Parts: sequence; C-alpha cells; structure tokens
Amino acid sequence: MNVGIVGIGFMGMIHYLSYQKVAGANVTAMCDADSARREGDWTGIKGNFGPTGTQMDLTEIRMYDDAYKILDDPDIDLVDICLPPAFHADVAVAALEKGKHVFCEKPMALTAADAQRMAQAAEKTNQILLIGHVLPFMPEYAFANQAVSSGDYGSVRGGTFYRIISDPTWVPDFYNPDRVGGPMLDLHIHDAHLIRLLFGMPTSVQTSGRMRGAVLEYFNTQFSFEDPSVIVDARCGIVDQACRPFTHGFELQLEEATLIFHYSAVENSDDLSIPLTVLKTDGEVVRPALGDGNPVNSFASEIKEVVACITEGRSSKILAGHLARDAVVLCHHQTTSSQTQKTVMI
Repeated sequence: MNVGIVGIGFMGMIHYLSYQKVAGANVTAMCDADSARREGDWTGIKGNFGPTGTQMDLTEIRMYDDAYKILDDPDIDLVDICLPPAFHADVAVAALEKGKHVFCEKPMALTAADAQRMAQAAEKTNQILLIGHVLPFMPEYAFANQAVSSGDYGSVRGGTFYRIISDPTWVPDFYNPDRVGGPMLDLHIHDAHLIRLLFGMPTSVQTSGRMRGAVLEYFNTQFSFEDPSVIVDARCGIVDQACRPFTHGFELQLEEATLIFHYSAVENSDDLSIPLTVLKTDGEVVRPALGDGNPVNSFASEIKEVVACITEGRSSKILAGHLARDAVVLCHHQTTSSQTQKTVMI
C-alpha cells in the first residue's frame, strides 16, 4: 500500500524510518509546512530517544505543503498523521471522508469529543482508524502484555507505572492544553492506554498533582476497578533534571510472578536501569532476552501491525480507536480529580 505521512517532525521521521523496515507499505508522499524539511533537511529534528535527524534523499517522494492537499492524492491508501495533537481530529476525519485509511499518532485527540468524532467518522466511512500507541510494542511492555493476556503467570493483580522526563524544550507549545496537552496527554497517555489494555476500564481515578499553567506538571493517580483487590497506580511528569532526560518503567503483579522494569537515560551512566526481570513465586528469577533495544524496531513492529490490519481489513487489539479514546477520557478525568481534589467516577 502507498503511504502519505503528514508532518515531518520527530515522530514523522521515526515513522518514515520504520516503514523502511516493513514489507507491504511504501512511503510515496509526505507533507510539511517547512520547505527545508520537504527538501530533506532533517538535521534540526530531535527527540528524547532514538536517532537525530540528518540530510535525507527524498527525490522519489511527492511533497505537499498542506495537509489537505495530500488527502487529494489518489495514489495514497493510508494517511499517517504525525501532526501536533491539536490537528489530529480534523485531518483524520477529512482523510477518512476521502476514503483513506488512517494511522494517527497518539494522543488520538486533545478532547474526548474529538476522539469520539474520529471513531464515528471511521465507522461511517467504513475505513480503518488506528492510533499510534507504540508502548505495547516495546519489548518489555510487549512481554508484560503477553504475560497478562496469556495467563501464563495467573491473573493480573495490580501494578505501578511511571514516566518522567526533563523539560521537553524542543516541543513547541508543550504546556498549551489546546495544542499539545502537557505531560498528561503527551506523556502519561502511554500508561493510561496500557492500563486500559491490561486491566480494562477503571471505575474511578483519584489524582493529586501540581500545575504548570493550565496543565498538570507532575502527578500521581490511583486507579480503581470493579475488583477492589486490583491495585494500580501511576506517576508522571516533568522534573528539572536535564541530565536525566527520560525515565519509564513498571512493576506488574500477577498471581505467580512479579515483573519489574526500569529504564533511565542518564548522561554518562547506565546505573539507574533494571532490565526486565521476572520474579516467580517458586523463587526463580528470569531475565528474558529481548533483543538489541533499538527503539525504532518497536515502531517497525507497530507499523507492521498497521499494515497487517489494513491488508486483512480488521482492527487491532492494541491500536484500536476505542482504546485510544478511553485513554483520552482517563486523562481528562485525572486532571479533573486533581483540580477538584476529589475521586472522579468513570
């Protein structure tokens, strides 16, 4: 299938590199308002993981300077949206109405209403809508998802999840609730989606946190479920420590094992990381082999699932729009809980 990528920022670059690793899909068109990026100058692109941008040879790719122009390209089968989140809903709905399948980066949208609008447009047009929640394709999280879904270690009993970064100064409007959404919708959305995937939809959330302008800067959440013995919490936010640009991990409790993983990117050190470790109730300690850790491989696995879903005309157990919509709903309830200092029922 032919793919058109809308938005050549860090995620647009990562998606482009990932498509090179996946059979059955070719990037034939791209779109960005920046003329230098359309001409292949990606040297200014950076993120908090993976490669930095370089000069690219894009001579074989049709270039557009407007998102809505690329939607009129009759040769494109799949529109891959890597725009700032504020533009996701409008461009996705327009692409679906043009008869294109859509793969949209997370967060699905900045509001639950826009997320629902996207889902309804996919249903009405009979096109496939998938949302780029890559976390369950990263080896440690993929292992955790498989452990829960397979029941190999018994039923899941609870977990702690965390995701903390230094100030992402390279992201314009990061703290603007109407453009990016701050740590809740740009960062914690990963764990909100994972919690929804592993445990189902919570019945309530209770969040405490500190604000930065109109968004939560740092926060902790307790998630409750129909089964009161399932205990789940998460913390997320921004800390002023440029020497530790990224930290994430989890401790997942199952009936017959506990899974532990911690990763911190720290300048000139790797001492803060714990590889995925399985602590079994019989006393055995297992450290599964998970590959070379190249994060682009996880995005390639995600895009392989996108290609398979569209080729086979099906949705995805991980990338489905309703799961991504529920993650957005959870994030907004968490913000409300912190602002009102009350438990919010879902």
